Amino acid sequence: MVKFTAEELRRIMDYKHNIRNMSVIAHVDHGKSTLTDSLVAAAGIIAQEVAGDVRMTDTRADEAERGITIKSTGISLYYEMSGEALKDFKGERQGNEYLINLIDSPGHVDFSSEVTAALRITDGALVVVDCIEGVCVQTETVLRQALGERIRPVLTVNKMDRCFLELQVDGEEAYQTFSRVIENANVIMATYEDPLLGDCQVYPEKGTVAFSAGLHGWAFTLTNFAKMYASKFKVDEAKMMERLWGENFFDPTTKKWSSKNTGSPTCKRGFVQFCYEPIKQIINTCMNDQKDKLWPMLQKLGVVMKSEEKDLMGKALMKRVMQTWLPASTALLEMMIFHLPSPATAQRYRVENLYEGPLDDVYANAIRSCDPDGPLMLYVSKMIPASDKGRFFAFGRVFSGKVSTGLKVRIMGPNFVPGEKKDLYVKSVQRTVIWMGKKARNC
Repeated sequence: MVKFTAEELRRIMDYKHNIRNMSVIAHVDHGKSTLTDSLVAAAGIIAQEVAGDVRMTDTRADEAERGITIKSTGISLYYEMSGEALKDFKGERQGNEYLINLIDSPGHVDFSSEVTAALRITDGALVVVDCIEGVCVQTETVLRQALGERIRPVLTVNKMDRCFLELQVDGEEAYQTFSRVIENANVIMATYEDPLLGDCQVYPEKGTVAFSAGLHGWAFTLTNFAKMYASKFKVDEAKMMERLWGENFFDPTTKKWSSKNTGSPTCKRGFVQFCYEPIKQIINTCMNDQKDKLWPMLQKLGVVMKSEEKDLMGKALMKRVMQTWLPASTALLEMMIFHLPSPATAQRYRVENLYEGPLDDVYANAIRSCDPDGPLMLYVSKMIPASDKGRFFAFGRVFSGKVSTGLKVRIMGPNFVPGEKKDLYVKSVQRTVIWMGKKARNC
């Protein structure tokens, strides 16, 4: 995937149905920034080999030193989806190119104001939960904040590599652990959900839950496996998807599905049989350097390794094989594109949260319809210090109209009261830039 230019990015900005504004939220140390690296690598901004180690969205020296995110950081990613992947897409779209504006936010309780700043200008959220630690205090706090801002969540159960390498968890135990994590997240979502958003709960069998290992750069949704088995066994993809989660058991000796475990030693849950154990087998084969067994297995899966990668050993080999077979970027970006709303959809129900004026005036209507030709309505979420002293970048989102260099704008500060001149300024936009993690680019 090639690195894109500011011109290409500018072009996709006109396709409002092909944009996803989303934030990554989680409890501290559940792997947000590491997982974000895989998405950044897919856009060609950093090399795939170093994804997980660079933490592109941790821009400050103290963040790198402490290994935690302190400030929210924005980055824009270009992603082109294949026609095959989009054939099941139900919403509106223009072509198959997508722009993902992603904000990596802090997970530490002391920096929750940074999370609010990030959430206000996004429409969807990727909630990251450590599969072993489960839903923690800050997970609930950030989820509550997100649902309060009418933001639709999707979930990824992260650090799956711990189940295989560190804890050696068997399939059924892993399923019960993941199921509990998803259930706990859904309880919080059901508690704080907004009637305007509808059902916000996440379900693996509907594709709104991913399973990931951010450090090693691989992830999957049940959609990935359902597609693979549907073409292999010539069965219906939707039926296969349903059977990969919940009380569905398969016995390979009788080749029959049942709704409860028959007690036969070969009878296993669909998720364990078709998702967990194949991954476990590949990982163990790589870690034991059994290359004579590995290559035929990869050939069956249609995974092609480069010749120089075939010399890798142990963990390095496992990381490369898993990244090639189940790239985290593909699973997560496709989940976001399919299940998170575009600005054109989200602004219809979010306008009440964003605009304090009359909800039937020209400005509210422009926000509601995401109108590029309407009056400029720009929400500044935070001020970022520039490298030259005393200057700041105003980081925000355009909800209607267009912003350009030299344009005169009215700035209403946090203490502005309609009808008064206090905290009201008229200024010119000096320049417009795109925030790319550790860099800012002119646009």
